[in-house]
Amino acid sequence: CNLFLIRNLAFFFVLLVVGQPVKSKHPKEPGENKIKPVNKKIKPKPPKMKERESADSSLKSQSILMQVMDKGRFQKLAPTLSLSAGQSIELRCKGSNVTWNYPSYLDTFKDSRLSIKQLDRYGQLILANSTAADTGEYSCWLQLCNGNNCRKDETKTGSTYIFFADKEDLFVPTPSYFEIVYLNPDKPAVIPCRVTTPSAKVTLHREFPAEEIETDGTDIIYDVKKGFIYQHPTSDHKGIVYCKAESQGAPQISIKYHLLYVEVPKGPPSTTITVSSNRAKVGDSIHVTCTVLGEPDVGVNFRWQYPWQESERPVIIQNFWRLINRGAGHTTRISKSVLLVEDFETRDAGNYICTAQNPQGETIVATKVELN
Repeated sequence: CNLFLIRNLAFFFVLLVVGQPVKSKHPKEPGENKIKPVNKKIKPKPPKMKERESADSSLKSQSILMQVMDKGRFQKLAPTLSLSAGQSIELRCKGSNVTWNYPSYLDTFKDSRLSIKQLDRYGQLILANSTAADTGEYSCWLQLCNGNNCRKDETKTGSTYIFFADKEDLFVPTPSYFEIVYLNPDKPAVIPCRVTTPSAKVTLHREFPAEEIETDGTDIIYDVKKGFIYQHPTSDHKGIVYCKAESQGAPQISIKYHLLYVEVPKGPPSTTITVSSNRAKVGDSIHVTCTVLGEPDVGVNFRWQYPWQESERPVIIQNFWRLINRGAGHTTRISKSVLLVEDFETRDAGNYICTAQNPQGETIVATKVELN
């Protein structure tokens, strides 16, 4: 009986075990049995920038120049803009302390067509009734000031080159009919025959012998904003040239340009001093001359020291210069300063000192005048 009971219990126990779901004996994979989100949008993380890249981006220039259009709309300006002569234009630059740059002749003639104002949040430039001569670069920048010391904010600037097209004036008008261009062997030379219509076909010509000068794009190139550029000037380029432009009509001729070759060493002025006489009597007149030979396009400033200068001894000082041809196509600028002493007196005896200064430095020379 007991054996029968034990067998029945064992059978019943087996049924219970078989009826239960069998548990998996393999280990769970990572992430198994986790609830996965459905259609969840994951916001991508921006890539981390290197410190150097971040620093460079902070210094990137930001254009602050805009053109005011009709109905109060604004438009950011491209590097170049083409308008018809006669149109008016209004430009604005964001900032409370804006400086403008524009074709210099508008200042030279104090043109009333140009108006510049500084308002609370922007600077304003208005040019009314434009002409072909207004063609050129218009730019602005924000000034950073600390007291009276101001500097240009290189990160906030704006610039555009505006063509004011005029069929009657394909070339930007100039105040003269003849211009000198110096050919220096160590820097490019520019023949500034700029056009008012960027699509005009422009060629360069020599007057004698009459011929067109080839623009090869390497040694001689044409820049519509500057003119023809001689990258490596030589004495072979000297002479008289002009430009010719064509644009949907009869060709037009520019003014003439006289190309002068220059070969003068750079540096402080090469200066000499001479005197009409190193010995003078009371009542004589003497003149002391300070002479500089230099580059044709480099000006020279003169300063004098002489006896009794602090007592405001009256003297006459005259400065002048001219170009001289030294042969082989070389041109030099001769600058002179002449100091004249009239009615020589005893107190006028002594040292006469001339200081000549150019952008590369200064040279001091002296001579002595004695009482005879």
